[in-house]
Amino acid sequence: MSKTLGLSLGSRIFFLIGALVAITLAGGATTIWYAYAMQDFFAQVIEKDVNSLRAAEELETELASQKGLVTYYFLHGDEIWLEQLEVHRKAFETWLDTARETSTSNEEMLLLNQIERKYQEYKEARDRVIALYKAGRREEGARLHWDVRDQFTDIFELCERYKDIHVQRIAAAQVRSRERVHRLSLMAITALSVSLVLAAALALVLSRQVLMPIRRLAREASPAGAGAGPQDEVEALSDRVYGLIEDRDQTREELSRSRELLVHAEKMAAVGKLAAGVAHSIRNPLTSVKMRLFSLERGLDLAEVQKEDFSVISQEIRNVDNIVQNFLEFSRPPKLRMQYVSPSDVVDSALLLLRHRLELHDVEVEIKREFKLPVIKADPELLKEVLVNLINNACDAMGNAGRITILEDAEGTGQAASERIEVSDSGPGVPATIADKLFEPFFSTKEEGTGLGLAISRRIIEQHGGSIALRPGEGPGAAFVIILPRNEGET
Repeated sequence: MSKTLGLSLGSRIFFLIGALVAITLAGGATTIWYAYAMQDFFAQVIEKDVNSLRAAEELETELASQKGLVTYYFLHGDEIWLEQLEVHRKAFETWLDTARETSTSNEEMLLLNQIERKYQEYKEARDRVIALYKAGRREEGARLHWDVRDQFTDIFELCERYKDIHVQRIAAAQVRSRERVHRLSLMAITALSVSLVLAAALALVLSRQVLMPIRRLAREASPAGAGAGPQDEVEALSDRVYGLIEDRDQTREELSRSRELLVHAEKMAAVGKLAAGVAHSIRNPLTSVKMRLFSLERGLDLAEVQKEDFSVISQEIRNVDNIVQNFLEFSRPPKLRMQYVSPSDVVDSALLLLRHRLELHDVEVEIKREFKLPVIKADPELLKEVLVNLINNACDAMGNAGRITILEDAEGTGQAASERIEVSDSGPGVPATIADKLFEPFFSTKEEGTGLGLAISRRIIEQHGGSIALRPGEGPGAAFVIILPRNEGET
């Protein structure tokens, strides 16, 4: 080997060590770069493409929700159908504005302009139909109504084309992610293979040209000549080799973690796509079912038992709708609508919203509030969603009867100022074995739970710059503590 390479022993050893170090550093740097690149890539897919797909789905949903409402008004003459039509019209226009904000290509903007123009024509024609019905000119209104249905079909097809653009874009992003993972795997395998070859060559050089001569010299040398020098040299070389092996193992661990990160990011993108598909597949029939139930309940003379059955069916439909909403909220980051509000007002609003459920389950609520919490800049609706989720979880844990205590307090001053809300219950508490998993997505202790409530709540609080955690308690019950920062200047 020496004759072939023409290098000295020291040069060969340092060459092999330098090559291993270079491969290790290159592998680590490549892994870190790929991890951040893929994280940014999937963040862009989730925040832009999934949100755009969500807007497209909602456009179809709100448009479909308007279908038939004019006919119901024609049949029943009830103004409530026109009120519902106005609600869905405003929602459609809101989602159309959202779609414009997330659109990035000329093709998308062109489709949105066509949708807006045709929807305006459809809305004007529909208003004329309603005016004719109100004026008692029902036959003339019915003839115009058929033309309006054709306009509705044209708009729905344009919305479908707009949705297909984003479906194809997400599919293309998945293909690109798999190609990147494949390239990274090939690079990792190549780096590991070269590292193994270089390590084997280094071991051969050290064994044949360093260790064996040292051992031979040690055996042949007299006891007086066997000093500490050779032992120190071997120990130094051994430490260096072990260090290189540890670096190689660390590179393997980093590559393994990066693969897990890429797989997790791909799963999150799939969850976002799944959530949008679930909304499209479930919400349309749910809307139709709710309208039919509402029409039947208003048009039929029902007994008390039948009214109770209608109430149970409506509640179950709302439960399914809430599950769909949880998937949608988890698939996209919530958009904060910040305003100045006192968290105490949010607590009161959440309790007012849940008043009937608390009375139904005979749950007593105690608010420990020495003074109303100072105003902070936050999204009151999202904060109320967090509190409602915690109170609902407490009711589910306690069953019938129990006590919920809400403690409010302001802490610190200046930059360190914060506001603290603690929600505790008298239920059985949280076992220590699952306490660390409560805020993980899809982990639930309920038989019918989705496991997204606390995960969404934590994301909402963290977007406010705060924190939420389970406070280790003494005795029964569970206590969740919410910390919200109060920026300087907020009073």
